[in-house]
Amino acid sequence: MAHFLFVDESGSDTGPSPYAVLGGIAIEDWNLWNLVRELQECELRQFGVAYRASGEEIKAKKFLNAKTFRKARHAPPLATEERVHLSRECLRNGAEAGRGISALAQSKLLYVEEALEICSRYRCKVFASIVEKSAPKPAENYLRKDYAYLFERFFYYLDDLRPESIGIVVFDELEKTQSHLLVGQMDRYFKETATGRHRSSLLIPEPFFVHSDLTTGIQLADLICYVISWGFRLPSMTLPARAELSPFANQIAQLRNRSVRDVDGNPSFQIWSFAYIQDLRTQGERAEGGPEIEKRQ
Repeated sequence: MAHFLFVDESGSDTGPSPYAVLGGIAIEDWNLWNLVRELQECELRQFGVAYRASGEEIKAKKFLNAKTFRKARHAPPLATEERVHLSRECLRNGAEAGRGISALAQSKLLYVEEALEICSRYRCKVFASIVEKSAPKPAENYLRKDYAYLFERFFYYLDDLRPESIGIVVFDELEKTQSHLLVGQMDRYFKETATGRHRSSLLIPEPFFVHSDLTTGIQLADLICYVISWGFRLPSMTLPARAELSPFANQIAQLRNRSVRDVDGNPSFQIWSFAYIQDLRTQGERAEGGPEIEKRQ
């Protein structure tokens, strides 16, 4: 049985996001089409029309930004029939002032809530590397630690499902030069390191690249990474979170995977599928510049 891991990033640029997140959502192959169909039906329930038919992409920056929450609060929660009607008209004819804008904003938030509920029903698992934006970065020929830890957590998940599991990684398409760079880094990691060779027994080392506007799994990963950056916090993460995202962050926390491994003589050490990283350099590079800090939480 194959498990797809759809991966995206949030906050990796120089924008105002508090943390950079490389994250993804995993689903079993036989459940994937059913998940996609339910999410398409969810669009119809919340917007009265397929959202992408309006020429727009489901993106976290448009669905979950502070402006969307403000617009949603401009009117009291609308009755379902009225809200869906107004949302459909906004998508077809352009947003109008007043209740139409509020209706569309409310529908966006309800879509995200229901989409995460659907993911839970299909036993999806969420994985993430959460990185300090000031974290030192490695040389270009090395695979960054956020990728390595993401693959580690996904590998543990697959390992717990033996012997019926194999992992396929699907990335949002990057600029071609960046895609080639990442493929080369992954190739060296999975061929030239003992850890990588071990993990290639369950993870196919060559990823797929897709367009986010055409791939539902990447759109989910985008929503999840955004919420983690702005709304999810581990005890060691000190930057403030947006309180309005707390309900979504709680939903995502329920989708984390927990594995148990023998670590430093503790046979019952729990490793969750989120890693908090403060240094992206390899061990050799860190030896020259200082110790790595990574929180196994």
